[in-house]
Amino acid sequence: MKVALFTDTFAPEVNGVARTLKRWVDFLESRGIDFRVFAPETQTDDFSTNYIYHFKSFRFFLYPECRLAIPNMMTIRQQLEQFQPTLIHIATPFNIGLCGLHYAKKMNIPFVASYHTHFDQYLHYYNLDFLSHWFWRYTHWFHRSAEKIFVPSEETLNHLQQRGFTNLHIWSRGVDCSTFYPRENNESFRKTYHITERHIVLYVGRLAREKNVDILIELAKQMSPSIRWVIVGDGPLKEHLKQQAPKNVTFTGFLNGEALAEAYAAADIFAFPSPTETFGNVVLESFASGTPVVCANRGGVTTIVTEQQTGLLRPPDDLNAWKEAIEYLLKDEQKRKQMGKCAREYAKTKDWNNIFIELLSHYEQVAHKRFSHYA
Repeated sequence: MKVALFTDTFAPEVNGVARTLKRWVDFLESRGIDFRVFAPETQTDDFSTNYIYHFKSFRFFLYPECRLAIPNMMTIRQQLEQFQPTLIHIATPFNIGLCGLHYAKKMNIPFVASYHTHFDQYLHYYNLDFLSHWFWRYTHWFHRSAEKIFVPSEETLNHLQQRGFTNLHIWSRGVDCSTFYPRENNESFRKTYHITERHIVLYVGRLAREKNVDILIELAKQMSPSIRWVIVGDGPLKEHLKQQAPKNVTFTGFLNGEALAEAYAAADIFAFPSPTETFGNVVLESFASGTPVVCANRGGVTTIVTEQQTGLLRPPDDLNAWKEAIEYLLKDEQKRKQMGKCAREYAKTKDWNNIFIELLSHYEQVAHKRFSHYA
């Protein structure tokens, strides 16, 4: 098995797609499976290896963490001819992905694709709904020759099925329960951010329109000052949100590793109002940390949050419903702890290794199908 991965976002970018793909190639390497990655340039050389080829790029306005590359077609062709991949995996439908599609067809290499982001829903938040029809025409054309299309959740699978897509398979997401786990002592996190309030409500993610973070700022204005709202992440709306936020809102910027794990564990509630998720990796990280969630009742999170067991699902724009849900959990410590335990137990079932073994099995099925065809 030799795998060529084409993606318009990759480590060290911090979005969920880039981090998932980096985990995937780490798994391939641990299994001794040869691979090559074709991705946009990064701001650091830490990920420039003999297995990863970078190309000059610029940021995509709808999703700045996803870059539009200017690929060197000659380099890509030479590398593919030398590498002779068994299979091509196209993770994104932009410039790098188009190169993967072009050479998969030109060189008669079987390919699979993965769908990670509801860009059609993003269009609404940028007043670009008129592009939705063209987006779906392009997305259909792009994926129609794929042997398999991987989606992260049942909700996303249903979303694409309703649009007429076939050959859909779930490639779920996992969480590292040894990094994210409940902690008895959270004083370190509180001291770092000078938190004296009784309760902490946490958000982790991009600060952009489609994430609906504005509702948390409104809640902070209306709810008890005994709550500290901690906003982890960065994005185009950061300065706007900071200007609107009351004093009991803390913006930490990007956190990762131990610092991010401490944030999850220190929080009483994880609040995630985004209605556009295909899965919700951050929700799973909160679960592993033993922190219950209040999430938008839309998108991929609805397939991993069980109402009243691991969290609460509420309409994304219903301010009163969100206020009542957060107050309910903050007042009932026993209920929070019970939910946190259930969330942790659920997270333990989402082991990355098992998920990747299943994906590799899909790869092998595609490769075997092609081999059988020519045998």
